[in-house]
Amino acid sequence: MKKSSSYRSKWQVFEIIGVLLVFISLIILLKAPNSLSNYFNTVMGEVKPIVVDVFLTGEVGIAIIISVIFGRLLERAGFTDGLIRLFVPVMKWLKINPSVIVPSVYNILGDINAAGKIAGPILVKAKATKDEQKIAIATMIQSPQSFATLVLGLIALAVFGIKSVPLILFSILLPIVVVPFLLSITIYRDTKKVDLEDLPRFTPRTRFLETFFSSAKEGVELLLLIIIPAIAAVFFFIGTLKFFGIWGPIETGLTAVLSFISIEPTTGIISILAAPTLAVAQLAELSTTIDPRLIVGSFILANSGLPLSVIFGQIPVTWIESSNLNEREALHAALIGVMIRLLTAWGLAVFLTPFLVG
Repeated sequence: MKKSSSYRSKWQVFEIIGVLLVFISLIILLKAPNSLSNYFNTVMGEVKPIVVDVFLTGEVGIAIIISVIFGRLLERAGFTDGLIRLFVPVMKWLKINPSVIVPSVYNILGDINAAGKIAGPILVKAKATKDEQKIAIATMIQSPQSFATLVLGLIALAVFGIKSVPLILFSILLPIVVVPFLLSITIYRDTKKVDLEDLPRFTPRTRFLETFFSSAKEGVELLLLIIIPAIAAVFFFIGTLKFFGIWGPIETGLTAVLSFISIEPTTGIISILAAPTLAVAQLAELSTTIDPRLIVGSFILANSGLPLSVIFGQIPVTWIESSNLNEREALHAALIGVMIRLLTAWGLAVFLTPFLVG
């Protein structure tokens, strides 16, 4: 008993911080009683438009639910097994488990969150190594996080007279194979050649009607329990920075960096912070006098696994539940994927754009 009492009487670091916070709170209440309400209003002003207007009651949230249904129906119809058969020869030659490309394709056809929920268990079932699961996440970031993003992006390219077929080939299709190969010979080298006979079948045996309704429920749970909390946390952080006057310089610096790497800054920031679908929708409304390189760069950035709420929130949470990776490993792979995407956007915007215009 004395030992326990002695232990409790010693000050811990968090107790010192807690006491300081108590005194700081009292001082703020006495000197600036309205500051706390102003802080909450600032944070609410950042969180509410995205969480409520975009995801909860807007089309983006509905699109996520539909994408889960669509992805599960494709899986039930044998899409995964057909995809594996097509990519086994290429991936066998590269000595990589072919299941690493599954998240990217489901990402394009459905949604990045649905891709994780569906593809994570497929990678585990295919006995992909942890490095191959990381490759799968980094490669998934190279694909548009919804089919709507790709379609709206194509509309924007048409407005600016930019040829879309070569851009889709180099920015979306080739990375599905090139990125796994590059990562397998550099960062994530624990890969192995897999024969088709060594892989199980991935098509579930559930009834179609059961698949339909269970996937709808899964989509709603994904939206409400994972996506919206992650987005709220990110924009809470942004609102806090804005209240203390820190966000302005960060936003200015972000604008300068995006312009430097040939990405239109306004839509680029929307892709990074809010939703790429909104970014490409606004891309078509910009002046046609804008440098085509900025449009190409913005298109490539938007057709990726962004925004940051996905990278820092949704991917770690989704993949630790559906794969063998922990939160840190999933986040690390996602950040590597973002770095590759930024380099791809800059490289293709600078060197490919002259062949796409005119």
